[in-house]
Amino acid sequence: MQWAAFILAALGFAYLPGPAMLYTAAQTLGRGRRAGWLAVMGVHMGCYVHVVAAALGLALLFAAIPPAYIAMKIIGGLYLLWMGLRLWQQGIRAHGDEVPLATTKRVLRDSFLVEVLNPKTALFFVAFLPQFVQPESAMPVAWQLLWLGIATNALFSSADVVVVLLASPLREWLQKSHGSSRLIQRFGGGVLMGLGGNTLAQAAR
Repeated sequence: MQWAAFILAALGFAYLPGPAMLYTAAQTLGRGRRAGWLAVMGVHMGCYVHVVAAALGLALLFAAIPPAYIAMKIIGGLYLLWMGLRLWQQGIRAHGDEVPLATTKRVLRDSFLVEVLNPKTALFFVAFLPQFVQPESAMPVAWQLLWLGIATNALFSSADVVVVLLASPLREWLQKSHGSSRLIQRFGGGVLMGLGGNTLAQAAR
């Protein structure tokens, strides 16, 4: 029953549209399906940083020291703005789904850093995971938090996979039907810049 409640709750949060979904959609629409998969992989790997931090109790620092939380939001927001501007300015190659090796590494790196620099993810794990910990269990609490975090990350990544599967054919249809490659790319860049601007606006409050 505990696991069933956990999975249902995690799925509810995972498939609720949020910044991670918008980010993955923007990368897929702007750079193609391969970039979308790389974004999913990067976000998934970056999330493990927060999983381990939650298991060790380090993420509690964000709640205890508000300036650290605000600083992370500002850095993350500026990074998103920079990525969005770069995507807006870049041209799409004839084979839009073929991401060059340098761009491949950059998308993976950027996606990893975007997730690591998202303090909301850290706070989510700190607030969500303890609700399903069983102190009376023979397994240490830290290990319970770790396994719950890994399972949550997998469920969230499944939602990002669905986003790529939906956004990729949309990109191909728009390219074939309207020849709007540059428009699609600028839309993706605009989404990233919007996410960055929203993050900075929240940090300024």
